[in-house]
Amino acid sequence: MFSFFGVPVDAAYHLVSGLTGVFTPVLGALAAVAAIVVFTMAVRLLLMPLSLRALRGQAVQARLAPHLQALRQRYGRQPERLQREMTALYKREGTSMFAGFAPLLLQWPFLSVMYLLFRSPQVGGTANTLLSQDLFGVPLGMHWLSGAGPASAPGVVFLGVFALLAGLCWLSARLGRRMAAQAARGGRDAAAPAAAGGPGLLARVLPYLTVVFAAFVPLAAGIYLLTSMAWSLAERAFYSRRAASGKGWTALSTDRGVLRPEVPSGAAQLTQSRARRRPAASGK
Repeated sequence: MFSFFGVPVDAAYHLVSGLTGVFTPVLGALAAVAAIVVFTMAVRLLLMPLSLRALRGQAVQARLAPHLQALRQRYGRQPERLQREMTALYKREGTSMFAGFAPLLLQWPFLSVMYLLFRSPQVGGTANTLLSQDLFGVPLGMHWLSGAGPASAPGVVFLGVFALLAGLCWLSARLGRRMAAQAARGGRDAAAPAAAGGPGLLARVLPYLTVVFAAFVPLAAGIYLLTSMAWSLAERAFYSRRAASGKGWTALSTDRGVLRPEVPSGAAQLTQSRARRRPAASGK
């Protein structure tokens, strides 16, 4: 275990162990699993403002993608001019190219602590007793690859976790495509149209890497991944519904969370200028 995370992992261990003791009289053998789920949800709830800010930043990037593509096509051979135009665009929108990345980076230490807790055999120099607990008779410290096989009782439990993870990955990918389409419609006035066609093979496969990753970690870490992914999906669904209602997607797609008027493209600006000149000409 990395010494940098030693103290927070030890603190998290005592918290989860305390929750396990509280749940044991009611849930019995499932107390440790319930403690992992509750602790994970509590941490994700505390990190929710950062998560929503990251979603807003990602929505900004998707909405501005047609504008950025148009700038690249126009100033592709003038790197300095392209950089100035892109900087000006981000400034007008009150955001930056790192709007969706920085909040995710701030969450990384907290999520790393939880992951280390649920996969480390020792915490603070002593055995991690959480991993000695079980789910339907399968120790939380067991790995799928070290079990008796997929046809055994432990294998069935692991396959159940993998199936739930795969279902969440599918729902997350589907929701992500819908959110990207909604955000892209916010930038439909860009001079260059969005790229046609559906997602490529890599984009279709990447969401399911979590399932592959879960096959190489203890069952406790798999339960953590399952809970965390379910929470992330709920956050994205909440954000999508809020964005699609009332204020609209653009209102939630800004880094500051306020509605900004769309910046018209060069073609739109020319059309608006001609329209304003017509009444003056007819008056003469």
